[in-house]
Amino acid sequence: MKAALVQLTSGDDPDVNLGATQAYVAQAAAAGATLICTPEVTNCVSQDRAHQQLVLRRQDDDPTLTALRAQAADLGIWLSIGSLALKTDDVDGRFANRSFLIDPNGAIAAYYDKIHMFDVTVSDTESYRESAGYRPGAQAVTVRADTATLGLSICYDLRFAYLYRALAQAGADILLVPSAFSPVTGAAHWETLLRARAIETGCFVLAAAQTGTHPAQAGRPRQTWGHALAVAPWGEVLADAGTTPGVTVVNLDLTQVEQARRRIPALSHDRPFAGPH
Repeated sequence: MKAALVQLTSGDDPDVNLGATQAYVAQAAAAGATLICTPEVTNCVSQDRAHQQLVLRRQDDDPTLTALRAQAADLGIWLSIGSLALKTDDVDGRFANRSFLIDPNGAIAAYYDKIHMFDVTVSDTESYRESAGYRPGAQAVTVRADTATLGLSICYDLRFAYLYRALAQAGADILLVPSAFSPVTGAAHWETLLRARAIETGCFVLAAAQTGTHPAQAGRPRQTWGHALAVAPWGEVLADAGTTPGVTVVNLDLTQVEQARRRIPALSHDRPFAGPH
C-alpha cells in the first residue's frame, strides 16, 4: 500500500483551508498514494468559540466534507479526513471533533469522534480546555480499507495506550493519529509516543499533522509542532515531514505487521491481575 501524509497550516477560514487541502490531496494521488491522510481540524484551526459558531457547519451541510468526498470519488482513493470541527445538536452547543474515512466511491466508510479531550496546562502561557468547546466521543472504531484494517484516533488519544491496544486486538493493521500537537509537547513526546504505539501493537502508525503558526481572523493564532510521521510495526520511523506544509508519501509492506507480531506476540499475552492496593 502506498500512503500519503498531508501536512497543513490550516487557519480559521474553512474555504481557504479547503483549497489547500484539495491541492495536496491531488498531489498525493498523482504520486500514486491510494490512502491519503489529512490532519486534525483540517477545516478550521481556531481558539475563538464565537468565530467557530459563525463558520462551522453540521455534518450534513459541511462544505469541506462534501468537497473532499467528491474528490475521493474523482481520484478513486481512500481518504482519511483526520478530523473536522463540526456543529452538533447538543444542548450545550459543543462541537464534535470528528474523523472520517472516505472510500473510493466517495461514501463515508466510518467516522470517529475524539474520545480524550485536551484539557491541559502546558506552561504558564499555554493552556487548553478542549472539553469547553467539544464534546467527547465514546466509541472506538476500526474499518476495513482494501487489504488493511485501520484503527481511528485523534491527537490527544495518543497518550492513552489502552485505546490502541484495543484497536489492534480488534484487527487494526494501521493506526491513524491525525494531530494538531502543541510545539512544547511535540518536541518532548510526539515521536516517542508514536513509536511506542507502533511497538506495543505491531501496527503501522500514520500521523498526519498541522504545522506552524495558523492564520486567525479572530482570537489568538495557534502554533503546532508539525513533523507528520509514518512509523513501521517494529518502531522505525519511515518518514518525518519536518515543519513545512506538503505531502509525504510512504510505501507500507503490510506483511511487516504479521512479522512484528510473530516476533513479539504481546497482543496475545494479556493476563488478569488484581489490585493495585
